[in-house]
Amino acid sequence: MTYEHALEVSQLRVVRQHNEILKSINFTIGPGELVGLLGPSGSGKSTLMRALLGVQAIASGSATVLGERVGAPALRRQVGYMAQSSAIYLDLTVRENLGYFAGVLGVAPSRVDDCLEVVNLHPLSSRLVASLSGGERSRVSLAVALLGEPPLLILDEPTVGLDPVLRRDLWGTFADLVAAGSTVVVSSHVMDEAARCARLLLLREGRLLFDDTPAALLTRTAAPAYDEAFVRLIEEAP
Repeated sequence: MTYEHALEVSQLRVVRQHNEILKSINFTIGPGELVGLLGPSGSGKSTLMRALLGVQAIASGSATVLGERVGAPALRRQVGYMAQSSAIYLDLTVRENLGYFAGVLGVAPSRVDDCLEVVNLHPLSSRLVASLSGGERSRVSLAVALLGEPPLLILDEPTVGLDPVLRRDLWGTFADLVAAGSTVVVSSHVMDEAARCARLLLLREGRLLFDDTPAALLTRTAAPAYDEAFVRLIEEAP
């Protein structure tokens, strides 16, 4: 598949129950970028991700993923998605979960061990998921998203509720995936995670307030920290 942009969004609007959730969003993401989609809860991050996955109706505008219109059958094995709520089975072991989803995706059984290695879960592979911590379950969900070797990963609040060490480790994994050639989009409402991204998309109330690098955000707002920078963006917004 040949494409210039991993993601291309133009004038994207989403309306639910007469409420405009996303308001004419525009951006492109190139192959091999680590992009943070940041904003407070209710800003539209999850809605945007669902629209990119083709499971959220679009009122107007357009979105293409890896050169295909969102929701195209050709994208089923090309996009890995990690939702906020865990989609893994608590009564199965880590390895059994990955083996089940590998069968659903039709990928080689060897991918199970490959993905366990990427997320450093081999020592826990025989443990029931129900016995794992929140951070460990997040790593299982990430491993499932990686099974099909997707060129694009969309991760919805993967570090929410985790302690700083686990958050650091997961972001290290995201950076490794990008270094290996994947495009990774990570949503978060924790503004200090901005520093871990190569590029930021900042949303508030369904509007895209900023699209540039973390350094450019601090320079533009003359703020000492990312939380303050976001506040200043809000204050200067029309």
